[in-house]
Amino acid sequence: MRKLQISDVEVMRIAIQQEIIRSEEARYDHRLHGVLLVSHGLDCYKVSRLLGQHPTTIERWINRFEEHGFAGLEDGERPGRPRRFTPDQWTHVGKDLRKSPRELDYNQNLWDGKLLSHHLAGAYGIQMGVRQCQRIFHQMGFRLRKPRPVIAPADPDAQVAFKKTSKTGKKRGH
Repeated sequence: MRKLQISDVEVMRIAIQQEIIRSEEARYDHRLHGVLLVSHGLDCYKVSRLLGQHPTTIERWINRFEEHGFAGLEDGERPGRPRRFTPDQWTHVGKDLRKSPRELDYNQNLWDGKLLSHHLAGAYGIQMGVRQCQRIFHQMGFRLRKPRPVIAPADPDAQVAFKKTSKTGKKRGH
């Protein structure tokens, strides 16, 4: 049987690793493969090179597997700051953003981070910075819209006064 090769192996290796990271089930399977390779006698350094992980990560997988079995390889709760919104508040903020700010008695036509920050403080008692409010727009699927200036229509009398020659003047070249 001939040796199989993957074209553009470096790009594909990165793509495969990103795909593994993307899915909770794929991360679990990836850890299972690491444990399986160690159970076949490979050391953590060799497994780490094969799987694209740090050797210490492989050691952690093995230790978690030894302590907790298969459950030790599953993703645990990741620490992080708790959400400031309840799911109900999140829904209501989304509904507010779908309305014009004028409908909520603001003097602007479009939502921006500063106005949303003000609105959240007044309506929900939630203090947030402008940048975090801009992230909320993104998380809710809104895109940035900038107001476009409207050019005032020209004044015909002012145009006539500005011209060097009037319409009743002589035409050149005749």
